[in-house]
Amino acid sequence: MAKSDYDAVVVGSGPNGLSAAITMQHAGLSVLVLEAKADIGGGLRSAELTLPGFVHDICSAVHPLAAGSPFFRSLPLANHGLEFTCPPLAAAHPFDGGTAAALRQSIDETARSLSDDEHRYRNLMEPIVRHWPAMAADILGPLRLPRHPLNMAQFGVDALRSASQLAGRFKTKEARGLLAGMAAHSIQPLSNLATSAIALVLMAAGHLRGWPVPKGGSQSIAKALASYFRSMGGTLETNTQVQSMNQLPSSRVVLFDVTPRQLLAIVGNRFGSGLTGRLYRWQLERYRYGMGVFKIDWALDGPIPFSAPECQQAATIHIGGTFEEIAQAEQETAQGKHPDRPFVLLAQQSLFDSSRAPQGKHTAWAYCHVPNGSTLDRTKVIEQQIERFAPGFRDQILARHTMNTVQMETYNPNYIGGDINGGVIDIGQLFTRPVVSLSPYRTAAPGIFLCSSSTPPGGGVHGMCGYHAARVALRESFGLPVSIPLMVGS
Repeated sequence: MAKSDYDAVVVGSGPNGLSAAITMQHAGLSVLVLEAKADIGGGLRSAELTLPGFVHDICSAVHPLAAGSPFFRSLPLANHGLEFTCPPLAAAHPFDGGTAAALRQSIDETARSLSDDEHRYRNLMEPIVRHWPAMAADILGPLRLPRHPLNMAQFGVDALRSASQLAGRFKTKEARGLLAGMAAHSIQPLSNLATSAIALVLMAAGHLRGWPVPKGGSQSIAKALASYFRSMGGTLETNTQVQSMNQLPSSRVVLFDVTPRQLLAIVGNRFGSGLTGRLYRWQLERYRYGMGVFKIDWALDGPIPFSAPECQQAATIHIGGTFEEIAQAEQETAQGKHPDRPFVLLAQQSLFDSSRAPQGKHTAWAYCHVPNGSTLDRTKVIEQQIERFAPGFRDQILARHTMNTVQMETYNPNYIGGDINGGVIDIGQLFTRPVVSLSPYRTAAPGIFLCSSSTPPGGGVHGMCGYHAARVALRESFGLPVSIPLMVGS
């Protein structure tokens, strides 16, 4: 790579790195993005992992937060090839006996399907969905004085509860199970405080815009972001692994789409020996990573034969049975165990995007949570859980591809120990990612910023970490405002 001068260098081309780069470039700066791998995207990559013609999402698969992201919605990504397809149901949650709960885009239809919990569900979700457009930028951002404090306070009353506490509001197994599957996206015990937050955000997203999949694979999102960035004059280089600051061209600022462990390895000696630098380094060294995932991709001879018809209408299936079963499995995993009936998050994108598989064939994607760093093969128990609700599933398997936590981290170094959230998002790190600071994107080294999912608002494909980090860098290093107004309306 030839040495050149840039206003900003962004290390990492995941959704947050690309979002930071776009925000900086849009302000009229010259920006270089460096990606270690041959392909851009970080967690947004797709490939033929099993058989020719079967396109699998290597990491992220279904994108409710991408479709509703205030930042992504502010960009003309459709003009750069991004197209979403939205299944009839946002998500389905099967139970033994062939029944299922479902998150429908209509609050009324979802509430009515929960029988005795109709009014309880409606009372919980209607205010959140009604106020979401005004609250979204605050919820998907750093801790600060909210623009709509009363609405945020009302949301916070339920969001800061544990999922176990919130589930106590419901009586039916359908409502409780639906909540459990949503809360399990937090990748921590459901008894932890604030595990309700991710459930409420995901349900609100489903009611507002569904849970869509990008046509052609998740990499379509990264390609559209990169195309837009380049259309503004940005520069993007792949196959460039950054292991020290000395490898970088000169620039006014550097933004890192990495987690604290990698940041320490690359930048640690730049933090200085003073109290501020030592305290910052001390906090990064104590940053906590959460449970990992064991993931499987399948090439299938036909669609998954779920017993419940609702499961044929959703790209996302939460597999684990009752609230109590899922809560127990997540608790055991957090304790370092490997439960026999884990919670399984499954995606069946090819039901709604025919480009993912040859005609008449299908793909499926799934993972279960495992202790951080686990290398235990979980293929058998995952497939048993799916077979439990879809008898005959294993007869449809043509080929499979598996990844344990070590392989996940090798594929994407941000997945420390298989943690796909860039660090555990429990109450201890919900507002202090990665350190206790009024500006969590600023590091102890001048001109160096962190823009990864290890900063607020955390994991998920929404680009908001990158946007907020770039906003701070523009203000503090260049005295410039952000020139991309967020789309916060409905």
